[in-house]
Amino acid sequence: MKILLILLVLAILGVAGYSWLTLHWSYASGERAGFVQKLSNKGWVCKTWEGEMAMVTMPGTVAEKFYFTVPDEAVAARINASLGKRVTLHYEQHKWLPSSCLGETEYFVTAMQVTE
Repeated sequence: MKILLILLVLAILGVAGYSWLTLHWSYASGERAGFVQKLSNKGWVCKTWEGEMAMVTMPGTVAEKFYFTVPDEAVAARINASLGKRVTLHYEQHKWLPSSCLGETEYFVTAMQVTE
């Protein structure tokens, strides 16, 4: 019984440590520019802000879509206020997240700036 309890505690600590590591260590970071087409608060249990941005390289070309998650309510409010405008999103990429409760994508937007 004691060994089972120790294994359970170690498993919980392992999952917690892994979650902390994947959320606080970013695989990559950068910026992408385009027009945010959609930002919605999604989820049954864990509500996360999920968005979609159209990145157009040249007029008349097909836009590439960038799907992202916004963990900060204040940043989500700024993005919502700038829908339809050209923006630059600063993001951090977090790979191998343990749950979709943390976000549906691995790209977490941390800042936004309107560009003209």
